[in-house]
Amino acid sequence: MTILITGANRGVGRGLLDHYRAAGERTIGTTRGAAGDDWITLDVTDPEAQCAMAGKLDGVPIDLLVCNAGVLFDRDDEIDHGYPADKWAQMLATNVTGVFLTVQSLLPNLRAAKGKVAIIASQLGSSTIASGGRLIYCASKAAAINLGANLAQELKGDGIAVGSYHPGWVQTDMGGETAAITVAESVAGLTDRFAALSLGNTGCFETHDGQPHPF
Repeated sequence: MTILITGANRGVGRGLLDHYRAAGERTIGTTRGAAGDDWITLDVTDPEAQCAMAGKLDGVPIDLLVCNAGVLFDRDDEIDHGYPADKWAQMLATNVTGVFLTVQSLLPNLRAAKGKVAIIASQLGSSTIASGGRLIYCASKAAAINLGANLAQELKGDGIAVGSYHPGWVQTDMGGETAAITVAESVAGLTDRFAALSLGNTGCFETHDGQPHPF
């Protein structure tokens, strides 16, 4: 099995990469920094970088694509004077457009394997959890979940299943030291979810521990 994980240099992405490599699976990670063996330098927002990645992977079937790359720049923004337009553009480009461009670039690889696409989203993108704050991040994750549901319909005929997942509140640079679960706990749940993803439940939005989450 060949797996590709975007944003795999740290946090949940690195945890997933280490898990699959320890299991003996060929696992390719992307990072915006320098890349070594089974690593690809990729800015998910850059169409040229996406094309370069597709060229490197020409003819390689991909069984599982994990769209994990994401940013959170608006943690401390306030409604009166925060949330500038350039911050909206940057975060939506990474958290939403970057997901689409990655899937689009690797469609031949996914079709060859009848593979799966897993989108790391967040429950903060659900309209049922609207607590205010982090407005751009929440909106971007809502869009990513919606994108996943629509991609599921677009790609079902190709035999490609798509799911979106809330990884939990995880102890990472993004989640903070006081978060509820460790990277290892999140990874254990997510890998089970990815294994269970099929055309039968394509379009799902689930928590890392297997609970269906309202959109």
